[in-house]
Amino acid sequence: MSSITIKDAQGIAGMREACRLASEVLDYIAPHIKPGITTAEIDRLGAECMASQGTVSATIGYQPPGYPPYPGHLCTSVNHVVCHGIPNDKPLKKGDIVNVDVTVITKDGWYGDNSRMYLIGECSIAARRLSALTYEAMWLGIQQVRPGARLGDIGHAIQKFAEGHGLSVVREFCGHGIGQKFHEDPQVLHYGRPGTGQELVPGMTFTIEPMLNQGKRDIKELGQDGWTIITKDRSLSAQWEHTVLVTPTGYDVLTLSAGSPALPSFVTATAT
Repeated sequence: MSSITIKDAQGIAGMREACRLASEVLDYIAPHIKPGITTAEIDRLGAECMASQGTVSATIGYQPPGYPPYPGHLCTSVNHVVCHGIPNDKPLKKGDIVNVDVTVITKDGWYGDNSRMYLIGECSIAARRLSALTYEAMWLGIQQVRPGARLGDIGHAIQKFAEGHGLSVVREFCGHGIGQKFHEDPQVLHYGRPGTGQELVPGMTFTIEPMLNQGKRDIKELGQDGWTIITKDRSLSAQWEHTVLVTPTGYDVLTLSAGSPALPSFVTATAT
């Protein structure tokens, strides 16, 4: 527990601002994401929005041990790309699905992290279903968040729902604590057993960001760029992400904004 940063009132205010701004980057790019746009252009629009906000991208130049520096202002993962897709000059076409993942850093050093799926033109029923079910799975995980709950409750809710609908949960990547560092403790797995793992306490902030595959859960690295992860069987993959605050009575989703998609019907409140 000692390695988890509990945010005080000032920290919560800093996180609230960072997460609002991260979500507004996704709002800004949304109208432009249609057939013919390249992911490089999406990246440029994201950078333009961050510059106007006074935020900077957390991903550009990001270099964990053993990785090359990440070259994009955001991540764009298309179709069978699971995560960390690098923006490029290939135009998106009708039927594609793309996850855009944005993390900003505010002037005060707080990080806000979120991602959304975008469907390009008319998509297959299977693609629409995958995106919709992944969104619901994320929210089912979010709804487990309250003081006294455990991280395993979040993972279990997501896994049970996903596998119940014939989807598989990627195991190698997970949600994470976030604050004045990009990745803090705890790790938030999207599978697990209820009643296990770290107990949640007010003031914790972390991401919930399930990656669900239409086929098997196995993944592999694509090519030599050191970042792009794809499904081994080339099946479609989807991901949604919010940053969540544990409140004294439940949860508050910090990355909601005007352009966020409608909540699933089973979600009655966004802050408890």
